[in-house]
Amino acid sequence: MDSCRIPANASKCSGNTMECFMVLSTQAQKISIGILCGLFGTMCVFENSLVLYLIFSSPGIRKKPSYLFIGSLALADILASIIFVCSFVNFHVFNEAGFSKEVFLLQLGGVNTSFSASLSSLLLTALDRYISISRPSEYKLLMTRKRAWTALAVLWVTCATIAGLPLLGWNCCTLDSSCSELFPFVDDNYLSGWICFVVVLLGCIVCAYAHVLWRARQHVAYMEQHQAQAGKQNSRMRMDVMLAKTLAMVLAVLMLCWSPVLVLMIYSIFSRLSDRLRKVFAFCSTLCLLNSMVNPIIYALRSKELFSSLRRVLSHFRRQLKAPEESPEAESTHKSSVIET
Repeated sequence: MDSCRIPANASKCSGNTMECFMVLSTQAQKISIGILCGLFGTMCVFENSLVLYLIFSSPGIRKKPSYLFIGSLALADILASIIFVCSFVNFHVFNEAGFSKEVFLLQLGGVNTSFSASLSSLLLTALDRYISISRPSEYKLLMTRKRAWTALAVLWVTCATIAGLPLLGWNCCTLDSSCSELFPFVDDNYLSGWICFVVVLLGCIVCAYAHVLWRARQHVAYMEQHQAQAGKQNSRMRMDVMLAKTLAMVLAVLMLCWSPVLVLMIYSIFSRLSDRLRKVFAFCSTLCLLNSMVNPIIYALRSKELFSSLRRVLSHFRRQLKAPEESPEAESTHKSSVIET
């Protein structure tokens, strides 16, 4: 295994640098992390898979650019959950460190790509809502399916490129530079750059949502003043206001789940982390999974179109379950059993 500089506060480690980052010292801590990752990861994959199915099984929904962005968010959360849970549990719970630097950086790149794509999808969704609510008459001309797919392609390529830089050579082993205290082989300068990228994404999302909610508030005031002239336009406004509130809830959950991780990452760049703080970081990392798990729940509760699609799927499923019971063969079997009795 490549040798590179180990964390400054990990002087007790020697030989295998990977062991310096295995911060969970007790069985209870490992079991807790395993349960959290298993629960959040399983629920996240199930819920986001359901969202993808509801979107792409409904022709009316999948044609709308806004739901293409939500589908991208769901896909990113699924990939993040699978890669994060497998690599995180394997490393921190089972203490597997027999893989190479390249394999570890590939796993880390997969996690970073997925989480970055998740944030970027939220940004595209926010921008889509802003255009819809501020320029409703021009929305269909400005936001076409072709432009939506192009934006998604640029999004995923950009996120994959940034996340793959350590694997391509921007790591502390290749550069013989200062390593991060939180991630093996990761250069402190790269971590600083990735944090800036995420903070910029979050800042753009906040600005977009601020404009969306400001416009939504204007629409609410307009509806109250012109309720007598209500009609199709007011119905459209109510839909935009509802979706704006939904996205605001998503943003609030996003900030609550990501803030502890980002704060500890920033703190690790400017100061040494104690073993206790590194353990706190390990547990806070599972909050990113919680965010991915909560997003689909918000969509199911707040999006009328997705909720209606879910009801149709459940109704169809119930009819399929009742069909065998109501079939002629089932009735004849039931009658014969009664006669024999």
